[in-house]
Amino acid sequence: MNDVATALGRLEELAIEVPSWAYGNSGTRFKVFGTPGTPRTVQEKIADAAKVHELTGLAPTVALHIPWDKVDDYAALKGYAAGLGVGLGTINSNTFQDDEYKFGSLTSSSDAVRRRAIDHHFECIDIMHQTGSRDLKIWLADGTNYPGQDDMRGRQDRLAESLQEIYARLGEDQRLVLEYKFFEPAFYHTDVPDWGTSYAQTLALGEKAFVCLDTGHHAPGTNIEFIVMQLLRLGKLGSFDFNSRFYADDDLIVGAADPFQLFRIMHEVIRGGGFGSVSGKESGVALMLDQCHNLEEKIPGQIRSVLNVQEMTARALLIDTAALAEAQRTGDVLAANAVFNDAFYTDVRPMLAEWRESRGLPADPLAAFKASGYQKQINEDRVGGQQAGWGA
Repeated sequence: MNDVATALGRLEELAIEVPSWAYGNSGTRFKVFGTPGTPRTVQEKIADAAKVHELTGLAPTVALHIPWDKVDDYAALKGYAAGLGVGLGTINSNTFQDDEYKFGSLTSSSDAVRRRAIDHHFECIDIMHQTGSRDLKIWLADGTNYPGQDDMRGRQDRLAESLQEIYARLGEDQRLVLEYKFFEPAFYHTDVPDWGTSYAQTLALGEKAFVCLDTGHHAPGTNIEFIVMQLLRLGKLGSFDFNSRFYADDDLIVGAADPFQLFRIMHEVIRGGGFGSVSGKESGVALMLDQCHNLEEKIPGQIRSVLNVQEMTARALLIDTAALAEAQRTGDVLAANAVFNDAFYTDVRPMLAEWRESRGLPADPLAAFKASGYQKQINEDRVGGQQAGWGA
């Protein structure tokens, strides 16, 4: 395997953005469960996210969702976050909860509805200027449920026109990342169902437009690491939304269902130059979580998630790339597979605990959180008011 010290040294480059909404109440389309200590404001969400970073050193930025995290003073919010040791990251738009978007947003046949959706993205870009955010992330619920319900080609044309208008508003150092999802809430067809559609739309936009890959947004059996490889090869992978799934878009803790898949994905990220700094230049690929903690406690759920990504990244960094290349060159199938397995089955947890302690972090962040009394304190402090979350 590769040298352990070298692999652990590269972990300094790992940064995982956490989503503000993971700290609010969530659930299924049948029920959203409230829990003690749930944030009522975006400031309380950021405080919880800051606790994750404090204990792990892995989560330096927090993604915001507009209008869920809308405030009057974003400069003040940025300062508040900085005071807790974190920054504000990706701004996520929302065109899927207003009644006007029942039949689509950026793809709608209604000029008025499209105007509303485009103007919302303009608002998000204005917020980005105030928060210093680089990425505008767009996920669309747009699609149809029945054959003939709408003109699929016309919807693609309208999408392209809407995205062009939004793209033209981006600042010099800002990017647009377009997420895809193969179904839900639309069931007959989704307007951005796969990486190919997202790639085609962002390619037409220009060099500041990229694809966002959500690991839960694929059909069963899809080789996600192949998509990662291809998008990196094409220079169009902008960001990840990490989560885990058993069936569809389950939004479970990343690595829960198939840690080997996460390991394989991180290998392709590293192999393709999407991790950390490459030749002195940042890769530009943002690693972010997008999860809902329906049953488990939210802050420990986020801690577990970033640790899972760190662990699989460490294992991927241990792959003996020279031995792998030689086995591939000679057609030694079993030897090549063994190189992967040797790295994956290496228990890196003790060395990661030592790595954390050497940097002034707790060896066991989950145990440290439990012992901190933070959950008890917020349970007592956050009584009354409207808990953050979405209704069902």
